[in-house]
Amino acid sequence: MEGLEVIECERCPELCESRSRIVNGTGPDDADLLFVGEAPGEHEDDGGEPFVGRSGTVLDEALREHGLARDAVRITNCVRCRPPDNRDPHKEELTNCREYLEREIDTVDPELVVTLGKVPTEHLLERDAAVTKEAGTIEDARLDGTAHRVLICVHPAATLYDGSQQETFETAIATAAEVAGVAEGDGSGQSRLDGF
Repeated sequence: MEGLEVIECERCPELCESRSRIVNGTGPDDADLLFVGEAPGEHEDDGGEPFVGRSGTVLDEALREHGLARDAVRITNCVRCRPPDNRDPHKEELTNCREYLEREIDTVDPELVVTLGKVPTEHLLERDAAVTKEAGTIEDARLDGTAHRVLICVHPAATLYDGSQQETFETAIATAAEVAGVAEGDGSGQSRLDGF
């Protein structure tokens, strides 16, 4: 690992076989908000960036709506290589990649870590989670021995398959923007935390 970039990794033979590249996180290395998904999909594997497919469009629109520019937040995944057929990452794969994720969280040191969906929520909080019921709640978690605030959020894709999840998703993103100190609707993506 060089800085926040994983350059080479052979820890998961099946993922090495299915990936075309390692997909590292994008965004500032001192972002107030760090969004964590589960793993790259086909579009992410092709483009080399997390959340660039339909889910990425949903996330980008929600961020914009709440005054957050995509390039002002950091976006990453629990696992950096695409699982075959876009399946969920296996527990061993999540464990193999956790060191990279924890180092990224530790380096960025965000005001808030936002988990997008069940896999990252359960992985980081180390417990079962009913994400649709718990979305919008913030809890403290110890990640690599350091306390971080974690906001539970449904995955953006949930809104594509179930319209009733739209409000749940939007409310969680609004909470994230509020924690980051963004004036809703100003569109600047600038944090008011700078004054502290």
